[in-house]
Amino acid sequence: MEKNKAKSRIEYLRAFINKTNYEYYVLDSPTITDQEFDSYLRELENLEAEFPEFDSSTSPTKRVGGEVIDRFKKVKHKIPMLSLPDVFDATEIEDFNARILKEKILPIYVCEYKIDGLSVSLHYEKGELIFAATRGDGITGEDITHNVRTIKSVHLKINKPIDIEVRGEIFMPKKVLEEINDKRKIKGEPLLQNVRNAAAGSIRQLDSKIAAERKLDTWIYHLPNPEDYGIKTHEDSLNFMSELGFKVNKEANRVVTGIEEVQNYIEETSNIRATLPYEIDGIVIKVNSLESQKNLGFTSKYPKWAIAYKFPAEEVLTTLRDIVFTVGRTGRITPNAVLDPVIVMGSTVKRATLHNEDYVLMKDLKIGDVVSIRKAGDVIPEVVERKIERRTGAEEEFKMITQCPICDSVLEKKKDQVDYYCMNPSCPARKSEGLIHFCSRKAMNIDGLGIEIMEDFFNLGFIKKISDIYFLFQHRKDLIELEGYGNKSVDNLLAAIEDSKSNSLERLLFGLGISGIGDKTALLLVKIFKNMDNLMNATYDDFKTIKDIGPTLAENLYNYFHDVENISLIEELKKIGLNMNYLGENERHHDLISGKRFVLTGTLSFIDRDSLSGLLTSYGGVTSSSVSKKTDVVIVGENPGSKYEKARELNIEIWDEEKIKSIVDKL
Repeated sequence: MEKNKAKSRIEYLRAFINKTNYEYYVLDSPTITDQEFDSYLRELENLEAEFPEFDSSTSPTKRVGGEVIDRFKKVKHKIPMLSLPDVFDATEIEDFNARILKEKILPIYVCEYKIDGLSVSLHYEKGELIFAATRGDGITGEDITHNVRTIKSVHLKINKPIDIEVRGEIFMPKKVLEEINDKRKIKGEPLLQNVRNAAAGSIRQLDSKIAAERKLDTWIYHLPNPEDYGIKTHEDSLNFMSELGFKVNKEANRVVTGIEEVQNYIEETSNIRATLPYEIDGIVIKVNSLESQKNLGFTSKYPKWAIAYKFPAEEVLTTLRDIVFTVGRTGRITPNAVLDPVIVMGSTVKRATLHNEDYVLMKDLKIGDVVSIRKAGDVIPEVVERKIERRTGAEEEFKMITQCPICDSVLEKKKDQVDYYCMNPSCPARKSEGLIHFCSRKAMNIDGLGIEIMEDFFNLGFIKKISDIYFLFQHRKDLIELEGYGNKSVDNLLAAIEDSKSNSLERLLFGLGISGIGDKTALLLVKIFKNMDNLMNATYDDFKTIKDIGPTLAENLYNYFHDVENISLIEELKKIGLNMNYLGENERHHDLISGKRFVLTGTLSFIDRDSLSGLLTSYGGVTSSSVSKKTDVVIVGENPGSKYEKARELNIEIWDEEKIKSIVDKL
């Protein structure tokens, strides 16, 4: 075949196969037989092999799998992928509705199925899929493009040449899980526990051929920047994405008005949940108006305009065989239930936390009790109650320990607290927990150094302190000889450790495990102090004057940075090459803005509200939609409304247009 005819035929076949894929996997309405599809695909493969000059990354032949990567690269989300706050009963839904009404927002919502799978972000440039990423910790995910390309319902090329990011859920249909497990059972292989774990495990395979064999699917449900496309409601954004060819669950999504219609939707869905071809674990409820979403804003973790109602968890019975105690990185002692293995919501549960002594006594638990177990929010195993009618008299009373189970130090109960603590700073358990925390996702995010592996390395003597992590490469030969390890897995781990050196300072600060300093507080601190030296040189008063840093946290910070061992550790990490600076986008500082909480009200003539909010944020300020005692400054434009009056009532500082303009002009 001559070249021009071949090019024309290749382009026709690609368009035709993409169309039939869309009809089959998105519309669920095939127009050709499987035999015909295979014939067209084979013809395209042969032509592309004969004419490689017409190769294209968006060809449907690229879906078959076979690409193998060495490790997953980290991807920073331009717009954070926040999770939703979970609610578990009608009262919490009513509370959400009441908060919406209190803000004088119409209670018009979009109800959607909460798909049981793995969140994904898809990025297109000029209509072509460029990369796909997991949610990760919401700020940083992993590049899973090689696997996502194998999913038939994900378009490699959409029907408009635009730049766009869409988000949704990757899932495994129930029938596919059954088919896979039937084959694994015949081969004597361990069964996949549930569709969520199966989807997550499939998408994190280094070999895309494995992902391709798992027949994964997607639903798309979120457009992060709808205003860029002139969209006014969430419903319109769903329709827009559907028009572009994305698989949107239009039959399930419903616009409702008021709490009664929300409850009706939940009841209807609960009745048909078992008949669906995929698993759902709840209902997502979102305010439909995008302007109202913007006015409601966000907390540090969640949007205020959406919630996720979780279906009641399944409860099963098992036997409480023992209660064992673990030591956390702060020395806190936690009792844990050892259970006869039991499957709950598709996962095998062998242990569950019992939190503290008071919790065990309140539930009147005894070793040997038959207890009911559920997975709270379908995730965390929880002991619900003991079945007193099943007691035989042979059960053993619970006794709280008085000495650390690891180092035998006498435990102490802090004033006004329910928890016991091991106060020995050299307790091996505290050290290993601290190491696990340092490598965790929200801290240094070292992929491959999870709980079990860290415990192995700690017990083997490879890692005894934080700095040892960065000398693990010296033990490479020893590591690859361990059962379950090999050249590739060890090299991937060492590469992840090396990559972590370039993390922004907030991850290191959180990873150090300073008492009371969570990931959000760590970010707040590094935005203000910018680098480690400034933190180490700060006084108690420097810390205390920061909003949201009280006397206790200020003392913890000051004491940490003036402890000889901690100073030595930080200096050692500097020499190893860890980054000691804040690398975020918002590196600028202004004395009148940084660290302060602002509320904007009214219209300003020289700048729109979104631009001003972004500018304040870029200098370390925080903007909020409502005035409270925590507000530092209210910026007032023309026709300010009730927020201005509330600011005056609370005696909050007020800036008029002239004041804010004088500041902005000098930035």
